[in-house]
Amino acid sequence: MATIDNTMGSALLGVIGAAGLYGVSCVQTWYYFNRYGSTDIWYIKALVGLVFAFDSIHQALISHTVYWYIITNYNNPEALSRLVWSILLEVLFNGLIGLIVQAFLTMRVWRMSNRNKALTAIVALLVVAEFGCSVAFTVESMKLGTWKELGELKGLSMTVNVLGAVSDFVIAVILVFYLRRSRTGFKKSDTMITKLIVFSVSTGLLTSVCAIASLVSIIIWGQTLIYVAFYFSLGRLYFNSVLATLNARKDIRAFGDDPEDFSFSLQTLSKARNMSGVKRPTISIKIDTTHEVEIEHSEKSCNSEKSKEKSQEEDR
Repeated sequence: MATIDNTMGSALLGVIGAAGLYGVSCVQTWYYFNRYGSTDIWYIKALVGLVFAFDSIHQALISHTVYWYIITNYNNPEALSRLVWSILLEVLFNGLIGLIVQAFLTMRVWRMSNRNKALTAIVALLVVAEFGCSVAFTVESMKLGTWKELGELKGLSMTVNVLGAVSDFVIAVILVFYLRRSRTGFKKSDTMITKLIVFSVSTGLLTSVCAIASLVSIIIWGQTLIYVAFYFSLGRLYFNSVLATLNARKDIRAFGDDPEDFSFSLQTLSKARNMSGVKRPTISIKIDTTHEVEIEHSEKSCNSEKSKEKSQEEDR
């Protein structure tokens, strides 16, 4: 009975934490469409809308799980040993959220690395492998009936968390590397790049820590559902991290002299060639020198007129 109580207590804690993060997702999604809905490119808006839909379905599934165990089967200890379909299906939607967000980040790796095929292929393989394991876990778990039988899939569950942590870490390291190479030496542009680095690190760090915590919980407390408290929140962290980055773009632009001159977006980065012919990602900053040129031109014109007048006086 103690094990059962511990199992349900962990699941309930995970649902509460996920519900809190879902509230944050709702606020950030509203903020995004209110601020960028009329200006962003269609596939960015589609990504946010699709992930929010999957996030909502995931929240409904885990809420059904808790309701089935705590309300529907109240005071029925036998039911606590049986699996309910919703807690198994939520793994699939968690995997879908991770797939979409990580695919979006993989596209950033592709663009920022100037279409480095080998690097992008490594990241893509990690992302696809993680999703493939999530699908396999869902399919196999649907054939089972009790929590004890679910323990047979412990290895597959661990693999999902390992691949998730590794892929998040690799993506973060690559983005930070190319962002650091994009430094220009100008204070304001470097400040903006530093902001982008912070967002990239936080995106990978939060999800990696959550996946590692889930993995450690499976290894140490494999007979309980303590790992669920972390796994339920994993998809929320993916979504909220990307939303935070999307919603901060106008604030990041404000660090420039002219917000329109710094065209930062997650889907595009300007490209340039260095003297050796190697492509490097750079950030284009337009500096308005018209005023200085006009002043210089006026001074030259004034000097020219004075010289002409002086020459005419000498002729006289």
